[in-house]
Amino acid sequence: MKRMEEYYKMIRSEAAAAKRRQGRKNTRSGLLANAVFRKIYAAYAAAAIGDWFDMLAIQVLVGYRWQASPLMLSLIPVSLAVPGIVLGSLAGVAADRLDRLKLMRLCDLLTAAITAALLFAPGMLWLLPLLALRSAVSALNVPAQQSLNRSIVREDQLLQAASLNGLVTQGSKIAGPLLGGAALAILSPAWCIGLNALLRLFSFGLLLTVRSRDAARSPETVSESAAEESKPSFRMMWKEGWGLIWSSRLLRNTLLFGLLGALTIQMVDYQFTSLFRMLAPDRAYLLGWMIAAAGAGAVMIMLLLNRISGGRRYGLRLGGGYVLIGAAFGGLGLLQPGAGTLPVLLLGLMMGAGNGLFFVSFSYCLQKETPPSMTGRVFGIQSMMLSAVMVVAPLLGGVLVGVEGPRAVFAAFGLAIGLLGGTGMALGRRIWPEGDAEEI
Repeated sequence: MKRMEEYYKMIRSEAAAAKRRQGRKNTRSGLLANAVFRKIYAAYAAAAIGDWFDMLAIQVLVGYRWQASPLMLSLIPVSLAVPGIVLGSLAGVAADRLDRLKLMRLCDLLTAAITAALLFAPGMLWLLPLLALRSAVSALNVPAQQSLNRSIVREDQLLQAASLNGLVTQGSKIAGPLLGGAALAILSPAWCIGLNALLRLFSFGLLLTVRSRDAARSPETVSESAAEESKPSFRMMWKEGWGLIWSSRLLRNTLLFGLLGALTIQMVDYQFTSLFRMLAPDRAYLLGWMIAAAGAGAVMIMLLLNRISGGRRYGLRLGGGYVLIGAAFGGLGLLQPGAGTLPVLLLGLMMGAGNGLFFVSFSYCLQKETPPSMTGRVFGIQSMMLSAVMVVAPLLGGVLVGVEGPRAVFAAFGLAIGLLGGTGMALGRRIWPEGDAEEI
């Protein structure tokens, strides 16, 4: 164990030295001046927008056309999460071992093909396996994208890159329901699903315009480890990924903190419909407005973070994100039936700001504190852990809401999330020791 810890300290030390040399050569130009990043970012944005069209179309198709039972509806998130548990850490190894650009292109093509196959699904027994297969492809794509971003973005621009990626995710929460709802009003769900397939092909086309040599590892990544040149086996790389997390107190604590928060949040995240049926039974639109407000809050905080070059105050940022989310959940639980629109929108803004603050800081922390050659494996393990939470937490949350009622559950879990965030802020220096990695 001691030799393993020394090995990973050597990797981090060599990576830090290479980044210092690279940083002295580069000037601080804007991130969007990076042509490769612009193309990959545009491809990611096209795929994110397509996913919103697809998600809304499937909800309409399953809930209104097929009249699926609540049990069958609850199997949709399970079918999306299980492949991530099985493939998450293996996909991370593939992202670090294979050509990430080619892997992302292949994932876009496969996603487009599987999405087109959804058009011919006659019922839930065909739809669920296809959704699981598409989720398996996505499990390969996520660590490949994170690893590729890590190699083409300079060290001083990592926080900006995480903010811009988060802007797409959160901005789609505003534009997605509006565009998807308008499309569904004019077109059928099948057309919206087909549009997602076309956008995936568009993403594939954008990635084709990126040359492999331009997306290759940066000098700081290539020089970080002589061990990488020997092409270790797939099994050895898988063990190295887990070994890095086990030996790094900072990475280990970050993942555990994120896992605890995700477990608590996902208990109630799928129960907003139940809550708003009680708060505003005659205003079904209010839930959509709250989601849009949350997206706006996240976008605002991400625009602010995008103007910051870096920093390692993980306790303040990660813990502060949970405090805001917890306050918003608790506030929603304390609202009385018939509550007005303004408090709902304000709580939505607060929830979105907390979500944006945590999302960007979490991604930035994992990328900054991980040697570039291991980024795919760390994000693959993180994806696997989150998928495991997505299988268990929504089911438990549904049981609790059925027993205690949505308002009581939201208030209780809001308090729990807020306490977790407050603990992170108070004990930040102990949970995230800065000595685990070299300060650049």
